[in-house]
Amino acid sequence: MSPIQELVAELGSDVVVTDAERMDKYRRDRADDPGAGVPLAVVRARSTADVQAAVRFAAAHAVPVVPRGAGSGLSGGASAVDGCLVVSTERMADIEVDPVTRTAVVQPGLMNAQVKAAAAEHDLWYPPDPSSYEICSIGGNVATNAGGLCCVKYGVTTDYVLGMTVVLADGSAVTLGGPRLKDVAGLSLTKLFVGSEGTLGIVTEVVLRLIPRQRPPATLVATFATLDDATDTVLAITRQLRPSMLEFMDGPTINAVEDLTKMGLDRTAAAMLVIQSDEPAGHATAECELIAKLCSEHSATEVFHTDDPDEGEAFVVARRSAIPAVERTGTLLLEDVGVPLPQLGALVDGIAAIAADRDLTIAVIAHAGDGNTHPLIVFDPGDADMTERAQTAYGEVMDLALRLGGTITGEHGVGRLKRPWLADYLGPDVLALTHKIKDALDPQGILNPGAGY
Repeated sequence: MSPIQELVAELGSDVVVTDAERMDKYRRDRADDPGAGVPLAVVRARSTADVQAAVRFAAAHAVPVVPRGAGSGLSGGASAVDGCLVVSTERMADIEVDPVTRTAVVQPGLMNAQVKAAAAEHDLWYPPDPSSYEICSIGGNVATNAGGLCCVKYGVTTDYVLGMTVVLADGSAVTLGGPRLKDVAGLSLTKLFVGSEGTLGIVTEVVLRLIPRQRPPATLVATFATLDDATDTVLAITRQLRPSMLEFMDGPTINAVEDLTKMGLDRTAAAMLVIQSDEPAGHATAECELIAKLCSEHSATEVFHTDDPDEGEAFVVARRSAIPAVERTGTLLLEDVGVPLPQLGALVDGIAAIAADRDLTIAVIAHAGDGNTHPLIVFDPGDADMTERAQTAYGEVMDLALRLGGTITGEHGVGRLKRPWLADYLGPDVLALTHKIKDALDPQGILNPGAGY
């Protein structure tokens, strides 16, 4: 009996998949990494014990392990490597909500939207909301420290992770943290694993903090004739206010979304802001009036405000649809750079200059309130020259962000696609410290090799 057949015998053929055709869909995430390898097997885990068995097997046979959630990642963090075990947590989808402590114990395969729905049954809310919240898993959100549209006011995934169970590189499982809002005993190991992209351990259960249900927000939409007017408005708003959403779309994005939604967006606008306030009614009205005033003072061409939840949600849906809308125009190289807010204008202008210089369309969307920007580089992979220009532009955008004091990723993770730029971002001392932590927790280097660092 071959070693992999021993694992099949232990866990069952329903859990351990070795058929090449069935394994193929587990080779790549949404980044569609062309360098993705072919796994030895896929373990469709049902429990922490299944994950432990898979990792123990991998450790015994020096087999790489690539953890995988829903496969919605955009940086190649779940790309298979040749001869690896892909450990999928898609079948681990239990949740238990405790409305008294306002916590939820969640398995990693549950979708972000499912957590929100379970919380809502108790008039509670889980705020982190990536645009892909309907198709991205909590395990993946924890692995990349995902953010989303509400981050400007409510923070990112790590702000809601109170504890977890994690399987380490030797197959042992440890429980970190728990349902306590304040707990500073020992090192903050829970936070170490959030954002570690499966390189330090595989998360099999998470304790999430929930908060009271969000009030129905008021929505304001403003369009601008220039990029600078829009980014200057963002700075004016954030100096005085803390809206619950502050999103940016540039001209190419507006047009792609309008092609998809037919909702009457201004195709001539250089930029559009979608802003929400979820303050109590009277305060929200005053906040929106001040935001409208700031937009007008910064040369907004149109300002629209609504208290109707359905009408406001239509604009949020339009913003969430930006990536698939632009993707209809060509293949994407999707960036995820962030800068300090005062540099947002320089970043957006610099991206426009790169697009012009490389003769490419680069559509820009942004969680503008926190400086996290998603440039979408559109290209035709069948055109070798365009592909080369797109890849050059990809690096130039990251170099631009670094020059502006920014980061190469705000919420998607480094994965495999952004690793070449990580050393310049971290610097040699921090990179060496990172490797010390990795070596201490994964001395064989079997956990998600090639991802992150």
